[in-house]
Amino acid sequence: MAKTINIVGAGIIGANLAFQLSRLGAQVTVFESEKPAHAASSRNFGWINASFYENPAHHHLRVEAMAAHRRLAGLMPACAPNWQGTLWFEDEGAGFDRMAADLAGFGYAVSQLTRAEIVKLEPHLAHPPSRALHFPNEGAVDAAALTHALLAASGARVLSGIAVKSLIENAGQITGVRTAIGPFIADHTIVAAGVASPALLAPLGLDLQMLSRPGVLVHTKPVDWRVQHILVTPDQEIRQDATGRLLAPGIANHQADAREVIDDPAAEAEATVARLRLRFDAPDLALDRFLLGHRPVPGDGLPLIGKVQPGLSLAVMHSGVTLSALVGEALAAEIMGQGDHPLLANFRPCRLLKPLP
Repeated sequence: MAKTINIVGAGIIGANLAFQLSRLGAQVTVFESEKPAHAASSRNFGWINASFYENPAHHHLRVEAMAAHRRLAGLMPACAPNWQGTLWFEDEGAGFDRMAADLAGFGYAVSQLTRAEIVKLEPHLAHPPSRALHFPNEGAVDAAALTHALLAASGARVLSGIAVKSLIENAGQITGVRTAIGPFIADHTIVAAGVASPALLAPLGLDLQMLSRPGVLVHTKPVDWRVQHILVTPDQEIRQDATGRLLAPGIANHQADAREVIDDPAAEAEATVARLRLRFDAPDLALDRFLLGHRPVPGDGLPLIGKVQPGLSLAVMHSGVTLSALVGEALAAEIMGQGDHPLLANFRPCRLLKPLP
């Protein structure tokens, strides 16, 4: 008899898990309080990289996650990432040299470019830096489109608009979830609900501290000139999608900023477009739309992936876009009894989950 799995959350993490668990023979039900990909998975920059990292173990995890995206692209070619590479000039001087040396020390693909080389690659930059780092193996993906495609391909039962009210616990074992339309019993439940995850764990007596990480993502109106790479500038990250729109988060160092509150997201969006106009000497560049999202960042900034207690696993992290393909593969394999993945050892939920006082 097929193993039954409940997944709480239909973002890119939940969708990858549904896809991989179904491939391994599980019978999967996905619960989503709104619509699939409605939250962080549709409000993100979509960058797949390992040049951002908190420590060596985190870097190695992200490198393997990039490889997992390439494996996934072989199964889902219509939603494959664009591996256009990254030009990084967020820092200069000693910070630049340290970044280059650290990544080279890991064996990461990185090279230094001169201003002339940058101009050749990105001729529309109005004020090209004197040097940049080139990460040729990085890319970006439309996370919302990939989420929808994975859910469709998984064959999982997806219950949109059905919020999970609580987890069902019996003698320390999680046996299912309660919803407004009744209980759903399963052999295993995965909480992949992003910023909503702490509320589901609290009735179990577990305290999951999350950081407040709001962010504005800007989409400009299309332009007829092209940005060939992902650009990491002192102001913000920038990339261009297939429609010609520029995408840019409203805060520099989007993945790791410590800003707690955005008081006026519309003003943030306009300020971001103003910086883009200067960056490309494009006075006619216009705002199309902006999205305010809340990124699911655990309290120490690192992912939480794996078993919490019998019948229950957790998958909460930023950046979910980069890590999603590997989390889908590795956690699905663990739940289906295929053994622990060594790269997940430093990112288990027991590291951060504490009993409620």
